[in-house]
Amino acid sequence: MTAVAFLGLGNMGGPMANNLIAAGHEVTGFDLSEEALARLEVAGGIREGDIATAVRAADVVVTMLPAGGHVRDVYMKAEGVLANVKPGTLLIDSSTIDVDSARAVASAASEAGMLMVDAPVSGGTVGAAAGTLTFMVGGSEEAFAAAKPYLDIMGKTVVHAGGAGNGQAAKICNNMMLGIQMISVCEAFVLAEKLGLDHQKLYDISSTASGQCWSLTSYCPVPGPLPTSPANRGYQPGFAAAMMLKDLKLSQQAARAEGAKTPLGAQASALYQQYCEKGNGDFDFSAIIEMLRNEV
Repeated sequence: MTAVAFLGLGNMGGPMANNLIAAGHEVTGFDLSEEALARLEVAGGIREGDIATAVRAADVVVTMLPAGGHVRDVYMKAEGVLANVKPGTLLIDSSTIDVDSARAVASAASEAGMLMVDAPVSGGTVGAAAGTLTFMVGGSEEAFAAAKPYLDIMGKTVVHAGGAGNGQAAKICNNMMLGIQMISVCEAFVLAEKLGLDHQKLYDISSTASGQCWSLTSYCPVPGPLPTSPANRGYQPGFAAAMMLKDLKLSQQAARAEGAKTPLGAQASALYQQYCEKGNGDFDFSAIIEMLRNEV
C-alpha cells in the first residue's frame, strides 16, 4: 500500500482517486469542493483541509487541476507541494496545461530533488471512472518508470512521450485533431440531413470508409447510430465544450509561440469560442452540431 495525496477531485480527479483506493492505496485528498471531499470519504479516502497537510506524509502526489496558473501555485508556493513533501516523493501532474508551465514546474521539482512527470489524459469522465484513460507522459525515463504502476491503475494506455512537457505537447496536438475532426463529422451530418440522407446510412458507410475517425465511430454526434454517445442523452458531457475550447486555445498558444501554421486548428478554436459564448460550454463538445445546423 502506498500513501497517495490527490489534489483536485473533480469530474476527472475524483474517479481517478477512487481507482487508486480500489487498488489498495491509501489516498488522502484535497479539493475546494465540500461535495468532492465527501465523495472521496464515501469511496474510502481521507480528506484534508489544506495542501500542506495532505501531501506531508505522501509517497506519491497526483494533481488534476484546471490550468497552468493553478499548477504553478499548488506546486511552487510556500504552502504548496514542493515546500511540504518529504524527500523522494513522486509527483504526477495529470492536468492539461500549457507546455511552459509544465516545464517550469518540472524544473522546480528537479531542483528540489523530486521525480516528476506531466501526464495529461484522454478518455473523459467515462474513461476516468472505468480506469481506461490514455496517459501521455513527459519526464525522464526514471520518473516515467516510477509513475507507470500508478498510471496503469488509472488508465489502459500509458505512453512515454519524451522529456518534461512532452506529455502536454502530445495532449494539445491530439485534442486539436479531435476538435477539427468533430467539426468535420458534424458538418457532414448536417449536409446529409439537408440532402435527405439518413443518419444511420451515413454512419454505416463512413464508419467503414475513408471518412472513418474516432469522432464518428466512438462519439457519433447524432442520436441513434452509436447508443453510447452523448448525443443519446441530451449531450450531457463526457467531455465538455468548454474543456475542448481550453485545449484548442492551448494549441493555438503553442502554435503562435513556435511559428507553426494551424489554420484548421485556429478555425476550430474560433467555432468552439462562438459556441461557448452562446452559453453552451457545459454541453458535450459534440453538441456543436446544433450550432452548425442553425448556421449552415
